[in-house]
Amino acid sequence: MKTKSIIRKVLLSTAGLVIVVFAGIEFYQHRHYKETVVIGDWVEVKKLGDYFEGIQGSVNDCNVFIIEGDEPGATSLILGGSHPEEPAGRLAAWLMVENARIQTGKLIVVLSANRSGTTVTRPSGAYPTKYTIPTSWGGQTFRMGDRWSNPLDQWPDPEVYIHCPSGQNLAYVDIRNLNRTWPGRANGTLTEKTCYAYMQLIEKEKVDLVIDMHEAELQYPVINTIVAHENGQELATLVSMMLTDFEGFSIGTEFSPKNLHGLSHREIGDHSDAVSLLFEAPEPFLDATRGITGEKQLLEGKDEFVIKAGEHGLLFAPMDENGWPIDVRVGRHTSTILQTFESWNEYYPEKLIVCFDVPRYAEVIKNGIGFYLKNHEEADNKTIVFE
Repeated sequence: MKTKSIIRKVLLSTAGLVIVVFAGIEFYQHRHYKETVVIGDWVEVKKLGDYFEGIQGSVNDCNVFIIEGDEPGATSLILGGSHPEEPAGRLAAWLMVENARIQTGKLIVVLSANRSGTTVTRPSGAYPTKYTIPTSWGGQTFRMGDRWSNPLDQWPDPEVYIHCPSGQNLAYVDIRNLNRTWPGRANGTLTEKTCYAYMQLIEKEKVDLVIDMHEAELQYPVINTIVAHENGQELATLVSMMLTDFEGFSIGTEFSPKNLHGLSHREIGDHSDAVSLLFEAPEPFLDATRGITGEKQLLEGKDEFVIKAGEHGLLFAPMDENGWPIDVRVGRHTSTILQTFESWNEYYPEKLIVCFDVPRYAEVIKNGIGFYLKNHEEADNKTIVFE
């Protein structure tokens, strides 16, 4: 009997060790996986640490892609990956970097605004560590991420997160949420330093317009919308009207609450001269009433449980058997960016930003995201950047 007990303990210990080893390998591969970006020779690549030395060499010292036109004009900053578990924002930014040409003005694009958050997935969420976008050359794989910075990079969380400089009390875990730590602190946590670095970028590059791209669960009321600081309310309203009339999809507007601090659309507008907007697209993958959180559900945006929640009036966006595929979500973002530029030019004809070669909503749906991704296997090594 004693021998059987010992054997049982040895087997269980061995099984546990095997699980730990394989999980550790997967965690390591996820954290160190290199995503490829193929850029044109007209794209300049800098690092976030170039704007604030306090972030240099850290996991969040991410790439900053700059595309400048031949003619001077407005400067726009596009942020993808503020919440890396919301892939449409990153993918839309990817299409901008790999395809956009600028005639007038300057476009600055960040693919991994919180790069730390791309190196981990939500604990107990059963998220896939990566997903693959189909292409004619076989597919491109991207890291799946989390809403918060990786606890390996920033720990422990406080009992209560006190936002700086407002002093507002926020949820403890939001100390690692890039969209709750604006405008940041030079001597703060990794996430606060990251926001501070972006504020330095905005100041040094004289950014006129900031767009922060997100996705949200359908049970969240701020969805299918543009959230605008008061300095961008008229611009956002015009963009909403134009997209609803001409692009085949509707998008609303929300005004940034003055008493809710830490969010990009509030703090960037309050602490810089830039007009600040945030885009939200629907992502059923994030809903509390979802089914399996696998790669298929992430990309197809279909979930019978979310549909059932809609039948009970629990959703703030429509959901049917067609779901919200990734192409639809990315296309919404690219069209909203382009329409924002066009509407901006109507308001500020003395300071234009003219962008072309970026696919709009209908084109992304027709051709798929993969059609616009560049084949890194055929690219010159000089044009490849790793995220």
